[in-house]
Amino acid sequence: MAILKFRVYLEEDDSVYRDIVIRHKQSFADLHFAILKSYEFDSKHQATFYRSNDNWAQGREISFEKYDKKYPVDPLIMSETTIGSEIRDTNQKFVYEYDFVKSWVFLVELINVNKEENPKTNYPSVSRTEGIGPQQYGTKSLLGDKFAEIEEKYDLKEGIDGFGEEGEEPEEKDEEDTEETFGEENNTEEEF
Repeated sequence: MAILKFRVYLEEDDSVYRDIVIRHKQSFADLHFAILKSYEFDSKHQATFYRSNDNWAQGREISFEKYDKKYPVDPLIMSETTIGSEIRDTNQKFVYEYDFVKSWVFLVELINVNKEENPKTNYPSVSRTEGIGPQQYGTKSLLGDKFAEIEEKYDLKEGIDGFGEEGEEPEEKDEEDTEETFGEENNTEEEF
């Protein structure tokens, strides 16, 4: 049985990707759920694949279900369509769109075909993760919940460390004040 390795890029940033290995007899629904899991997305929204060419043009649609929209040709259904049946080229490409409102678009490219199955792997499986994926519903700090605590601890208030109102001129110190300050610092240093 052939094992296909797909690289799934985030459309806006090709440095963020997931490599997914899957059997050629598994369905596009299996690949769909593997992509969502690899990017930590839920599966609550509409999704579709498009067979594509080297220029990422959208061809025949392979949809999760038939949606209420106009199709040039009836779509294939993910759960009924095996991945191997849609491979036309050694570097076959697909465009995967998830959540038609937010329009998450991923570029899916076949990068390897292996004839030997790994008995320890549960297919489909993520074989490589590169980059920090997007957050499905907004932003999430790398620090997580701890960020708010850190932000509060080091909260900068007006007038401290040069922070004030925009356009406000910094207060100028007299030369005498400056000399006294330096003088006090020097005394302190000598004591230690």
